[in-house]
Amino acid sequence: MSLSKVALILSRKNLIVSTIVVVNKINHQQNRNFNVSDVQFAKLAQEKKPDWNKAVSEAEKIVGYPTSFLSLRWLLSDEIANVALHLRKLVGSNHPLLKTAKGLIYNGKNNMQAWGLIVLLISKAAGHSPDIPDLEQDKAAGVLHSQRALAEVAEMIRTSHLVHKGLVNLQPHAVEDPTGDMMFGNKIALLSGDYLLSNSCVELANLKNQELVELMSSAVRDLAEAEFVGPRDKQNNPLPAEPIPNHVEYKQFIENTLEPLVVSEALGNAQAEWTLRHKYNGAIFSGSLLGKSCQGTLKLAGHPEELQEKGYLFGKHLALAWQACLDREPFTFGFTGQFSLISAPVLFTLQHDPSLYTLIQAGQDCIDDIDYEALRKAVIEGPSLEMTKALQREHSKAALEMLTELPFVRC
Repeated sequence: MSLSKVALILSRKNLIVSTIVVVNKINHQQNRNFNVSDVQFAKLAQEKKPDWNKAVSEAEKIVGYPTSFLSLRWLLSDEIANVALHLRKLVGSNHPLLKTAKGLIYNGKNNMQAWGLIVLLISKAAGHSPDIPDLEQDKAAGVLHSQRALAEVAEMIRTSHLVHKGLVNLQPHAVEDPTGDMMFGNKIALLSGDYLLSNSCVELANLKNQELVELMSSAVRDLAEAEFVGPRDKQNNPLPAEPIPNHVEYKQFIENTLEPLVVSEALGNAQAEWTLRHKYNGAIFSGSLLGKSCQGTLKLAGHPEELQEKGYLFGKHLALAWQACLDREPFTFGFTGQFSLISAPVLFTLQHDPSLYTLIQAGQDCIDDIDYEALRKAVIEGPSLEMTKALQREHSKAALEMLTELPFVRC
């Protein structure tokens, strides 16, 4: 994920307001309460072109931790160094693991460094209970050592999931692999992802908080379950479910955060299906992982359960609002090529005109067989982009409302 690119997207849709508010609360010691419907502040965020890199740099100074290097000690370990040597053997092949690795190292679309920063900003903003032992506190930064560890765990869980998604589904007698590059790449992706995930689990266990372990384990479960939601092509790329004619309101999202959702009731219902898929695992954020990371960091700080739940809702709605922003991008002027078939504009378009599902059915073997330009034209000409914009506003507003209820501390 390009941070500068995402910043521009978020600012246009008022979502950057949430981060700016957190920064201003801490840096300028403003009053605790702010008005979510503050029109002037929203317009400022819309009209002024932000410098996202500068914003991230300032936020990192506030939390006292360069989150761009959250995973540096993992990358410099002997095991990962050996993996890097093996990756060189894949250069020239088409294995997706190379693209994943490049995106994690460079400022590409898969750069996920904003995750830990959001968790640490929430940690800094909400403060901690006076009962926390002095040895656990980093008084200079105002963030607990355990909260920093949790931010790193969240980053590494997501990274391990991205690496695991780089596996190629080698079909018997269908995919020729004469050089063995694809099979070798699969082995590296599987073992590398397992290594990162196992080390994240060790770090999580070292925090010695059983409730937190259970909470974060449920987030890992959600990431895994996301790979089995709805129809897929033979490479496990997601396809939208066939739209149902008479859908009813899906109420599962007001949920116990530890319980899995009922998938079958959401499929075919455009908004419910989109929410479920991206709550489990979106292209940029998993609403579940970000929400539970925010919830977990408030748990470590000794805040009551009611406030922890608000932290979860903030993270979840922030992730979904961000995803809705990015879903609209491929349908703006100048974009060509493939796009996510489970993005909100596509799902809303299929619900509006179910006959278009024949375009999706053409990709049951491989999504490359789908006529993306015909589908893009249908999306642009229909009402789905406005519906996606409304969906984004809904989640942006919900995230801001949760943010106002956090007990911002004065520094």
